[in-house]
Amino acid sequence: MPTYIYSGAAYQAAPGESVLDALLRQGVAVSNSCRAGACQSCLLRAIAGTVPAASQQGLKSTLIEQGYFLSCLCRPEADLVLEPAGGLELPAEIVSLERLTPTVLRARLRTTTPLEYHAGQYITLRREDGLARSYSLASLPEEDTLELHIRRAPQGRMSGWLFDEAREKAVVSIRGPAGDCFYTAGKPEQPLLLAATGTGLAPLAGICRDALKQGHRGPIHLYHGALRPEGLYLRDELRTLANMHANLFYKPVVLEGGESAGIASGAIDKVIAAGHPNLTGWRGFICGDPSIVQMLKKKFFLAGMGSREIFADAFIEGPSS
Repeated sequence: MPTYIYSGAAYQAAPGESVLDALLRQGVAVSNSCRAGACQSCLLRAIAGTVPAASQQGLKSTLIEQGYFLSCLCRPEADLVLEPAGGLELPAEIVSLERLTPTVLRARLRTTTPLEYHAGQYITLRREDGLARSYSLASLPEEDTLELHIRRAPQGRMSGWLFDEAREKAVVSIRGPAGDCFYTAGKPEQPLLLAATGTGLAPLAGICRDALKQGHRGPIHLYHGALRPEGLYLRDELRTLANMHANLFYKPVVLEGGESAGIASGAIDKVIAAGHPNLTGWRGFICGDPSIVQMLKKKFFLAGMGSREIFADAFIEGPSS
């Protein structure tokens, strides 16, 4: 079994164990969140030895060239000499914390130096104690703060801290951005279909505003699904935005509760299918619950949307422990 040298100490891996699991099992503090290769919070750097290519998928070429890899996906067959992923984080200050609903918080952060990103990408937020979680960006790059929408997770350590303990001017650090779910110009007349559940609305609200800012002229249909009406947030803001742009159509959807003023009732996939049975030539963006994201990706494809025109980020809960 391979041995990992980390900060001068040696750690033995168990059969089939990832680098992250091996280090955590032996008491080494390594930032991590999704443990599925999505959030990139568990980045480490190999300064000797070879890491499997699978553990570098989705990373920027500049990071790969420097030996960075996702420790949750890394199961090497030979020894490695490792070091923390230093120099990749930016300090940030919490500017405001606003409860949009009892379970959804809007956090605004300001970094010491500007962060280059696209609306809809995500960042990893880290506390001083090393706890890290990933959140999508609802803000636009030219705005002076980063906007995150945070759902209060049951026993959630990060979300619980942000809801109950964090205060304005608290200092955190961020890493990123990451993710391919963002608007790109070039087809201004193409119809866009955006579907979100829960706080999956955050990146799609950003993508909507970004597309409009870049002069997108084709129709933009934004669907936001929730279990009940109280789970729908930003309704007033999005309705105001739609009233300002004739090509933006906003439709909130609830699974439970009858149809009411401006709110559709039913499963979000069925509501979308009823309004858009043929998606040939469309571009789609999907964010939220992983099972719903996968289901909608399949349904969009079957309705005629090209697989290369579907962009999605599933929201994977970090461990509460």
